Amino acid sequence: MTTQLSSPTASGPAPKPPGRSPRALWHLGVNAIVVAWLALFAVVGSAHHFLPHAFWLLVHTLLLGAVTNAVVIWSGHFAASVLRLPEANRGAPAALRLVCLNAGAVAVIGGMYTDRWPVVLAGAGLVAAAVTAHAVWLVRLLKRALPGRFTMTVRYYTAAAALLPAGAALGVVMARGTLGGDLPERLLLAHEMINLLGWVGLTVAGTLITLWPTMLRTRVADGAERAGRRALPVLLAGLGAAVAATLLGPPPLAAPGVVTYAAGLVVAGVPWAREARAKTPRSFAAWSVAAGSLWLAGSLLLLAGILLTTTSWITVGERTSLLTAPLAAGWIAQVLLGALSFLVPVVLGGGPTAVRAATAGLERAWPARLTVTNAALLLCVLPVPSVVRVICSVLLLVTLLHFLVLLLLTVVRGLRGRRGGTAGPEPAEARPHRVLGGVALGLAVVMLAVAGGGAADVRSLPILERSAATNADGGEVTPTGRTTTVEVTVRNMRFSPASVDVPAGDRLVVELDNTGTDTHDLVLETGARTDRVAPGERATLDAGVVGRDLEGWCSVVGHRQMGMVFGVRVTGAGAAAAPQDDSTAHDHHTAESENTGDSAADAFDPMAAPAGGFTARDAQLLPAEGRVHKRTLTVKEAGAEVAPGVRQTLWTFDGTAPGPVLRGRVGDTFEITLVNDGTIGHSVDFHAGSLAPDEPMRTIPPGESLTYRFTATRSGVWMYHCSTMPMSLHIANGMFGAVVVDPPGLPGVDREYLLVQSEFYLGEQNGTADPAKVNAKEPDMVAFNGYANQYDHDPLTARTGERVRIWVLTAGPNLPGAFHVVGGQFDTVFREGAYDLRPGGTEHGGAQILDLAPASGGFVELTLPEAGDYPFVTHIMSDAERGAHGILRVR
Repeated sequence: MTTQLSSPTASGPAPKPPGRSPRALWHLGVNAIVVAWLALFAVVGSAHHFLPHAFWLLVHTLLLGAVTNAVVIWSGHFAASVLRLPEANRGAPAALRLVCLNAGAVAVIGGMYTDRWPVVLAGAGLVAAAVTAHAVWLVRLLKRALPGRFTMTVRYYTAAAALLPAGAALGVVMARGTLGGDLPERLLLAHEMINLLGWVGLTVAGTLITLWPTMLRTRVADGAERAGRRALPVLLAGLGAAVAATLLGPPPLAAPGVVTYAAGLVVAGVPWAREARAKTPRSFAAWSVAAGSLWLAGSLLLLAGILLTTTSWITVGERTSLLTAPLAAGWIAQVLLGALSFLVPVVLGGGPTAVRAATAGLERAWPARLTVTNAALLLCVLPVPSVVRVICSVLLLVTLLHFLVLLLLTVVRGLRGRRGGTAGPEPAEARPHRVLGGVALGLAVVMLAVAGGGAADVRSLPILERSAATNADGGEVTPTGRTTTVEVTVRNMRFSPASVDVPAGDRLVVELDNTGTDTHDLVLETGARTDRVAPGERATLDAGVVGRDLEGWCSVVGHRQMGMVFGVRVTGAGAAAAPQDDSTAHDHHTAESENTGDSAADAFDPMAAPAGGFTARDAQLLPAEGRVHKRTLTVKEAGAEVAPGVRQTLWTFDGTAPGPVLRGRVGDTFEITLVNDGTIGHSVDFHAGSLAPDEPMRTIPPGESLTYRFTATRSGVWMYHCSTMPMSLHIANGMFGAVVVDPPGLPGVDREYLLVQSEFYLGEQNGTADPAKVNAKEPDMVAFNGYANQYDHDPLTARTGERVRIWVLTAGPNLPGAFHVVGGQFDTVFREGAYDLRPGGTEHGGAQILDLAPASGGFVELTLPEAGDYPFVTHIMSDAERGAHGILRVR
């Protein structure tokens, strides 16, 4: 071996007496930082549904936290090792760089979370300063060292460290948020390429020149140094060309740079392939690094393809978001975990036996773990049901937690063994049949997850299951032996043609082509059906031999009521119309949840009181903070009580209906990421933004996401809602919320509340809204903030003489509102962006209602001089009696 790394197979002097060298203690201490960031990443992954900016936080805890620390720590170790200066990477300067780096990382994350750009700027400056100091130290180290065979590795590290400050600067510019056009997408891709392919990619490439053969326990291939020297300028040229084209040109111009970068990796990797052929990988470390390298290769090919096939940077931004998981989890995380599993035992030391024992501890069940990781990650990036994707994400998180537990146990055992003077038992080498058994076990775990996820994504439907071949007399039609194949196209919520003729006795095959913008299917009353078909895809339905007329429809909730029906008409001898009975003629609803069959409307009692300890939704409106508002809205199907004893399965933004309240000022930027974790297509339409709806308001299928960016140019309380057809049903089933944009100079008040009025068209208990009631505009219940009469039981509060401002939005989908406070008079009325009434006028006028059409809003202000309970209602009294009622309690 030509490297200074200790090898588990290397022979050497007799083990030293129990104890720990300063060098080993240093490495254990600094690598604890990496493990802490990985643990934080696992915590964020476990709680991501409850955290704002969860996706951004996951990426940055892994890459800015764990990976950047690992790069600084281990590039220092390897540089000192190959330059034969083993003590150079420790001491106060190195510790100061790590302190500066981690303080900066914490500041960047904290600043983004609290929307304080100066904190982000300061944090990025600290990170850049720490990495720049690291680069300077590497250059000085090169000057001190004698010429060596692998000094090229240190040049890789120096180039990588020189690139990170540029990537950090782009991140700071993006965090500022005042960007227009396609500049955010350009800056984001350039930021990612510099940091991932430059800072991380060059470091990994330089390290593998010596680390890869060490992992394989073989010699460094002839020509490895020469290949590394040739590859570095190619890598830098490709990266530079790709970044320059990203910032200045159209997407296709960036593709050659990506291809050139990939070519540089091929040049550097040829010796690695020869080394792997000479000594087949037999450890978790080697296979994890190899698997990560394959994910990198696939990601680069896909990135080049995306750049070549589109001319819009906004489209590139949406498509490249699919590469985050392959690059972060597939490539970087696997390389990091593989490196740690090899290097930590070396750092623990204690002699060859102790190193082998520690390595065996970290490699427990490694074939199964590695198989689960890569199979689950592959499923996460494929178009699978959202439930399957969630389960696979959990599997990835579990494998990471398992590695962290093994790492902790290995370190503890190593320390105890050294103190006790024992190295642990001699581990047995993994046998081929055990490796294959582990792979089979891993595949079985993933297959069970897929099967369980598919079973959980049930789309049951009340369908009359009868053979299509029966005729009017109940007998079987005589098969003709012929097949009638028809082409049916989905266009704008319709099947075209809407009916087809089939000779009696023919077998019917329907080729369904979805040219619409939403997911659809085709279901026949016999039970024959297609899978859900995404836009642009096709499916085949085999109806079998047909002897009578049949009805068909799209089973996606509400689509049948929108007119997505299909008919099969049988011609010739034996043809008979299908009898119409209640089981086929009634309105069909999806059964995405466990419905009881009981009507939720029958359970609604406007006079019923909720259970003890009931707490209403907090109607207090918090002031706007910052000028850039970033939020992830996740579509979730959530069971909720909407009145005492009344439960519905709602489609929601972030689990609540109404969705989260967003607030800003005129001129603020809103950047909203919509993630569809539901089982059908959804979208979002922000009335507060003015932009073409084609892309940002498009329907996305389950498991996908999009980013909606707009600048608030006009004040008011604006509705946002799902705009997927049937829009009325999606709104009625919970997909709406409010964006409050303050008018300039809005004065302060003592209390400020927001009330969103909406209607409920109750279906079955625990079911979804009834589409027929929505179409007929016959609500069972009307509520403020999603729960009937909730503020009767948990009132809003104020004190005598306080000025109270109440914002009101009527979300509909169908009914207007007439907000009124019994016993109060409004001296200020702001409706749809303008004041109708303000204090101080010569008329001494007041107002009694704030009348609002569906999807409109405003606010009123009043002062209540006496203590007491002041009911507030919609003065459309039948709606007030259906639940749009509350109390403002004044003390």
